[in-house]
Amino acid sequence: MFIYNSLNIRIFSQRLAKLIYPLVYIHIMHQAELLRALEGVQTVKTTMDILGCNRQAAIRAVHRLRKAGYVRTERARRGLRVYRIRARKWKETKGTSFGDSLAKDSNIPLAPYYDYIVHGRMPTREEMAVFATASGDIRTIHACLFLFRRIHNWKLLYRLAKEQGVVRPVGALYDLSRHVVRTRRMDGRIRNKMLPRPGDRYQDIVPGFRSRDFGSIEAHWKVHIPLNRADLEEIA
Repeated sequence: MFIYNSLNIRIFSQRLAKLIYPLVYIHIMHQAELLRALEGVQTVKTTMDILGCNRQAAIRAVHRLRKAGYVRTERARRGLRVYRIRARKWKETKGTSFGDSLAKDSNIPLAPYYDYIVHGRMPTREEMAVFATASGDIRTIHACLFLFRRIHNWKLLYRLAKEQGVVRPVGALYDLSRHVVRTRRMDGRIRNKMLPRPGDRYQDIVPGFRSRDFGSIEAHWKVHIPLNRADLEEIA
């Protein structure tokens, strides 16, 4: 026989929310429950597996714990973002946020979900351009267009983009940025390395988004650009 008490009602609500919509389920989970589930070293993928949710819900769950002080974000090999989560709060340390640095360069306020902190130095604009391209976030990609006016270390840009698997998207956004700001000319040798090879398939910057106005850039790089001319006029 089912006993109607507060505990049973809460358990039933959680199970129902998890079935209906993962974001609701994660929202009503107690912080302590999230910590118990996620304590250790996690990535977005492992967080999705543990919580049984989609990418957006996993990022929001990590952000919720990070805002409370339980998460330290680091970069592992090949640029993989990892989250060190523990039940005891990390001591606050001063660092530089990629998102804050990018916002200063572009004057566009950014959401924190793809952000991370570097310590002891300022992030380079090459790092921020690759970070923004790989974020999959439209507003962050908007902002990164302004970075190309100050990028000059093309070898570093290429190496970082290769580590993140966004070589052609970075090249396509560089060409797109020239419709908004004056940029330095990209090193021709690096540009040739970045261009698509015969047989390469089209690559998305933001899944499901394609440009109506920049088909020539898309065809040149075999990359679907998530912005249109009106978007560039909005941020110019």
